[in-house]
Amino acid sequence: MKRTAATLVTVLISSVVLSGQEWPDGSKIDRWFRNGPEKTSRNEARKYVVTEYGVKTDSTLLQTAAIQKVIDQAADNGGGTIVIPEGTFLSGSLFFKQGTHLHLDKGATLKGSDDLSEYSVVTVHIEGRQQPYLAALINVYNVNGFTLSGKGTVNGNGLRFWRDFWTRRSINPACTNLEALRPRLFYAASCSNVSIEGARLENPGFWTTHFYKCDHVLIKDISITAPMEPVPAPSSDAVDIDACSNVHITGCYMRNNDDLIAVKGGKGPWADKDPDNGTNSNILIENCTFGHGHSVLTFGSECIGGNNIIMRDCTVQEAHRVLQLKMRPDTPQKYENILVENVKGSTTFFFYVHPWTQFFDLQGREDIPMSYGRHITMRNCEMECAGNPIDVEECPDQYRLEDIKIENNNLKKK
Repeated sequence: MKRTAATLVTVLISSVVLSGQEWPDGSKIDRWFRNGPEKTSRNEARKYVVTEYGVKTDSTLLQTAAIQKVIDQAADNGGGTIVIPEGTFLSGSLFFKQGTHLHLDKGATLKGSDDLSEYSVVTVHIEGRQQPYLAALINVYNVNGFTLSGKGTVNGNGLRFWRDFWTRRSINPACTNLEALRPRLFYAASCSNVSIEGARLENPGFWTTHFYKCDHVLIKDISITAPMEPVPAPSSDAVDIDACSNVHITGCYMRNNDDLIAVKGGKGPWADKDPDNGTNSNILIENCTFGHGHSVLTFGSECIGGNNIIMRDCTVQEAHRVLQLKMRPDTPQKYENILVENVKGSTTFFFYVHPWTQFFDLQGREDIPMSYGRHITMRNCEMECAGNPIDVEECPDQYRLEDIKIENNNLKKK
């Protein structure tokens, strides 16, 4: 049953604001969010310029093995920073190890191969569960202290994968991402103190950056883009936060053909009981600019929970939705303590809550698991909306929305 937003949302004007140093639940924001990660040690800062270790300056030559050899050598020698110099270097999946980092010089491009056979098959948390899938171009597993830095570019070279996906979809509209295999650009799993800073990430075959069960992640001053035309880049999420804690996204520009920042963590009727899944907590998004995309901040479609999430001081340029809750009827979800403030720009919907039934599967469960969206505040924003600013569908047999406050905003409908 669909009702007007007034039946669900309390519209208030309040003079009470957070100090900027607290999460929505009142707990203190850790000083890490101000100070950032620790500096790289002397050994790990030691440069390994790949062209000095056998890698050729030839944009047509596939050099996965040669680049991986440099990474392995640095790891064996106590750590080091792998430097991609000016030029274009073609590669399949690369695996960074403890003590190793990646730096892209200005004018440097690490370009992904468009041959699927160049990407290893590994265990990945994908489509809401752990299963075999293609490795990303850049992979980091079980590492403390990885950095990707520099003014260069990581180019996923995704055109061939996009065309293949849309061809499959034209034959089988129910085709999933598991059937249309495509490599992501960056994947970090079970890592801590991960930072991506300064670089340009573009044209991913699939998701751009994917963080799974990571703690203390910094994404700063980077550009993430994927095209809408002439061939749209499907499922080209900019940032996927998957069962993570303490994530800071600041000073970034994002534009793509899907969600810009997606909070994930698992799906299925018993997803909250699966140790491979997890909730997300303490996520701060600030001072970013968002271009075209389905939603700026999305919860779902593979998510069991998010707590203490702030998006503030951002600009939106034509993304379809600012905040979206994708409420899966086959998955128990808890989205709570969410704050959106001081966001300006143009969109279609400011706040959007609807059931999400893509690939719905109760897997034999007889009842619909109850979900919740609560303690959500959106305030002090200035948005021009092409649609109804607040579009909320009530489904009391599926989910409950509680303590939703839309306050002191200037929302204009085009």
